[in-house]
Amino acid sequence: MTEGEIIHYLVKVGDTVKVDQPLVEVQTDKMVAELPSPAAGKVKDIMVDCGKTVSVGTTLIVLMGEERDERVVEATPVSQSPSTSVSVKPQAEAPVKGARKTIIAAPYTRKIAREFGVDINEITGTGPVGRITVKDIYDFVKERDQKAAPAVEKENVPQDPTPAPNAHQEKEPVAQHDVIPFRGRRKQIAKKMTQSLYTIPHVTHFEEVDLTELLSYRTNLKTMDIHLSAVAFFIKALTVSLKQFPVFNAKLDEDNEVIRLEKEYNIGIATDTEDGLIVPVIHRADQLSIRELHTKLKDLTKRAKEGALTVADLRGGTFTISNVGPLGSVGATPIINHPETALVAFHKTKKMPVVMENDEIAVRSMMNMSMSFDHRVADGGTAVAFTNRFKQLMENPLLWPVELI
Repeated sequence: MTEGEIIHYLVKVGDTVKVDQPLVEVQTDKMVAELPSPAAGKVKDIMVDCGKTVSVGTTLIVLMGEERDERVVEATPVSQSPSTSVSVKPQAEAPVKGARKTIIAAPYTRKIAREFGVDINEITGTGPVGRITVKDIYDFVKERDQKAAPAVEKENVPQDPTPAPNAHQEKEPVAQHDVIPFRGRRKQIAKKMTQSLYTIPHVTHFEEVDLTELLSYRTNLKTMDIHLSAVAFFIKALTVSLKQFPVFNAKLDEDNEVIRLEKEYNIGIATDTEDGLIVPVIHRADQLSIRELHTKLKDLTKRAKEGALTVADLRGGTFTISNVGPLGSVGATPIINHPETALVAFHKTKKMPVVMENDEIAVRSMMNMSMSFDHRVADGGTAVAFTNRFKQLMENPLLWPVELI
């Protein structure tokens, strides 16, 4: 990490803070994190405004200690502590009467509230355990604007309906348009994608996999109250295939002119969230059973959407998958998660007529997959052999007790 965006200050000038008390929320390239106070004292000054992007080492907050000594809070890399991030400046909030209620809302939801000038304390959450959602913010703003509309219309009623003599000389109205802020995670995603495309010569290989037997097997498991996602099987088969073709579980070190074959098989799961794409990692996936992979996958996906991932959840990936089939995708040329060597995307599964080996036509459940790989590290023939191995494992349940368990 080299920089971060100041999202929200949790304290204001004059506040007394304790050691490790969260002071500011910072948006890194992958997550929103809190920067805790390194010492107890009183907030003397806040040096950087919200919305600013600062580099590591920037002074954000000045604390006055009990003995009148000044303590400086600086933007620090996330790597120095599992709970640290970068710092920021406070945003003025409307005074709240009485005791301040506990607010449950994701950092992204709080950000939306600030952009609309909404005091989040005035909103009643409709989510689980009273969590405030983005929809709650939009509903509140809509109701607020509707109440304000009649008064605004009354003020704008012209006293004299006679058109102005020079009305025909007025300028044409400026076209209106909406804007989406290009900062925070979206900006960091753009930087990483650009770096990957400009650095890695991408080649994408396509394959189709017959999942008929797998889906039938999962249906039988459900009758025994065992629920396992197809992706858990995919991950297990990929770790087996990666061990046979380790060049795809590698990272190119150009400075030292070596390809480093990773010893761990840490599978990144590309996950779509409200705030953009994020890639939590299942560490040592090859050492987990399919049941354990399913549980881990479900947990990481849930916490990614809630903005509750830790720094450790996002580190150490060696190979990434993207399961876009549930969204309806039939094909893509995915961008590699630099500095990894390859990425596999799983697309929509649909029933199709297939000519079998005995020349008979049967209806089968077919899934498209695409694999992008770094052509500096591996060649097309190796990529085809890799996907053929994965395909073999997925289409032959008799191999699972031997290969996947």
